[in-house]
Amino acid sequence: MPLHALDVEKVSYRAAGGPLLLDGVHLRAAPGETVGVVGPNGSGKTTLLRCVYGTLRPTGGRITLGGHDAAALSVKARARRVAAVPQEAGGGFGLTAGRIAAMGRSPHKRFWEGDTAADAARVAAALERTGAAALARRPFDELSGGERQRVLVARALVQEPELLVLDEPTNHLDVRYQWELLALVRDLPATGLLALHDLNLAAYFCDRLYVLEAGRVVADGTPEEVLTPGLLAEVYGVRAEVDVHPETGAPTVVYLPPREPRGLPHPREPRETQEPREPREPREGARG
Repeated sequence: MPLHALDVEKVSYRAAGGPLLLDGVHLRAAPGETVGVVGPNGSGKTTLLRCVYGTLRPTGGRITLGGHDAAALSVKARARRVAAVPQEAGGGFGLTAGRIAAMGRSPHKRFWEGDTAADAARVAAALERTGAAALARRPFDELSGGERQRVLVARALVQEPELLVLDEPTNHLDVRYQWELLALVRDLPATGLLALHDLNLAAYFCDRLYVLEAGRVVADGTPEEVLTPGLLAEVYGVRAEVDVHPETGAPTVVYLPPREPRGLPHPREPRETQEPREPREPREGARG
């Protein structure tokens, strides 16, 4: 087994004629590890994940998947190693949710091969695990955002990848499904790479975190090492307290209101009471 399921070495990305979106990013994930990528909006999280699962080609650096140079892999070979759940689900082209999930078997088949009974069993099991079994016969385009997300995760499970990449997988999900989905990802044998906005979910479910700011890694380590009040102030521009939760044992971030400049009232303070106005005389002809 390779030492790293994923190795991102000094990866940069610049769109044609555009700004530098990634600048010498390094990231490693061991087999079976769940790694989170966090950072403010525009920090490069989605761009990094797209470079990993192949919809963007880095303009500098190197990505290896299980010791294999990702750039040298065919599209199909890469899809057998990496499954992705992007932020935007895209259209279902009139297909049912069950057919969308079954598409996860495509990298393992020749073009003319149909689905087998074993494939159908994999699809049914994946939909069940993601709480989407009842959606199998419904048109994908008619599902809510959260329902689509669960179907797409099921498709990724059907793909049976070595690396599962999820970009904001808890978007559109109720709290219950957020926890169930991330618990499922963490317990899979595959390595997980997740971009997350919710730092408390990241702290609980991820083994290690990488913090991006303006396309660069500014911190990496365990959640306990990374999520400090100082880093949150520097990277996110917020005041916060970080304590270890007595039940979960994970760091818990509590955000604090900004300190008010002198002379400005706190938004919750009542405004200065004004003198009551004299009631206006009713207009002529108005009803009493």
